[in-house]
Amino acid sequence: MPGFKPLREGELAFISRRKVGQRRIEPGGSIVAEGGAAAHVFTLLSGWAFRFKTMTDGRRQIMSFLLPGDILGLQAELLEATAHGVEALTEVSLCAFARDTVWSVYRVHPPLALDLTWLAAHGERLVDDAMLSVGRRTAVESVAALLVSLFKRAESAGLREGDSVPFPLTQTHVADALGLSVVHTNRTMQRLRRMGLVRIGDGRLAVGDLRSLRRIAQYWEQPAPVRPLF
Repeated sequence: MPGFKPLREGELAFISRRKVGQRRIEPGGSIVAEGGAAAHVFTLLSGWAFRFKTMTDGRRQIMSFLLPGDILGLQAELLEATAHGVEALTEVSLCAFARDTVWSVYRVHPPLALDLTWLAAHGERLVDDAMLSVGRRTAVESVAALLVSLFKRAESAGLREGDSVPFPLTQTHVADALGLSVVHTNRTMQRLRRMGLVRIGDGRLAVGDLRSLRRIAQYWEQPAPVRPLF
């Protein structure tokens, strides 16, 4: 896959031995039940998903969006149960591994374990930035930062076609990720459109002026390194 590191000698055979199956989930389907114990650790091979938590009255906070190459289920592997749920945003394809795979990786393949640690740290960085948006960025800064982040992540995963990347999010997803109302989200996205910074339609996102969008968002992340693929 473009944007991902090639596997080292012996790693592909090890990963293949640990694989226990492959799953396909329809849009809206549950991948990891909130508060439950995941039976497996997954690699997202294709499609988009999101991690979320819900309040007792049904209010939902989306913690992060998941793209191809991301790992799901690490919390359940380490803590026996997940404090969040994972839902398929589009149809997704998942590679399933036995729950003790993480421990086997650290015992048998330290370089691969470092890659796995990098993926976990990368996910934590995304959540940190989402917290900044919810806590301190204005609405327009928050939406701009989310669009920049998703555009660059999709591009890194090899999903860019021409000047656009897939964008399966609804305004409700954006609102739930940023702690905004749907009405405020709609107005903010319309403002960015009128400024000529983004185009969203037919499930695609195009960025007209990435530098200006980054400046509005105050989002200047370092160029993404070539990522490991587990």
